Amino acid sequence: MPLLVLGTGAVWRDGRGGSPDDPAFQRSPITTTSLGRSNDVTKAALTRPVDVPDDPYAPEPLVEIGTMEIPRINLTHRIFHGISLRTIDRGPSHWPGSAMPGEVGNAVFSGHRVTHTKPFRDIDRMAPGDQVFFTVNGIRSTYVMTGSEIVTPQGMHIVEPTATPTATLFACHPPGSAKYRYVVHLALSTGSA
Repeated sequence: MPLLVLGTGAVWRDGRGGSPDDPAFQRSPITTTSLGRSNDVTKAALTRPVDVPDDPYAPEPLVEIGTMEIPRINLTHRIFHGISLRTIDRGPSHWPGSAMPGEVGNAVFSGHRVTHTKPFRDIDRMAPGDQVFFTVNGIRSTYVMTGSEIVTPQGMHIVEPTATPTATLFACHPPGSAKYRYVVHLALSTGSA
């Protein structure tokens, strides 16, 4: 089994994981109070993404929080809130402790390229100016791609909080390998929020 290193934890990609029929699965909106939603820059600067669990399949509630649309790669997908592979195996997942879409801060989402639903399969086809739409709790936020980079698994600067509304999408790179991460950087579009 290949080893996937995410931050401080190692993740074995072996296809384990439940289904929407799993009792841990929840299809309910995340309340802004449960995630500490705030547009306050000071609070955003203090909010830090949680550490990757030692167990890549650590139990966590499976909570669907909305949808993500990326027209450039013909993607419309449900999004979830969580960091374990039990969640990421379902689709793009919001990194707990990072900003929510539309907020001040860095809204971080990870997803697979070649396993499970493969939502980020063509993430490397995106180009600056491409739009990404998030709908969470009935609020639609529009982001615009500002750039991309390829980092090693230790390149955790990609999840750091920001003082402005940004988002980061990332997945293993190249497809089928966990050697690097392909990272897409986004900024909230003027007129959104």
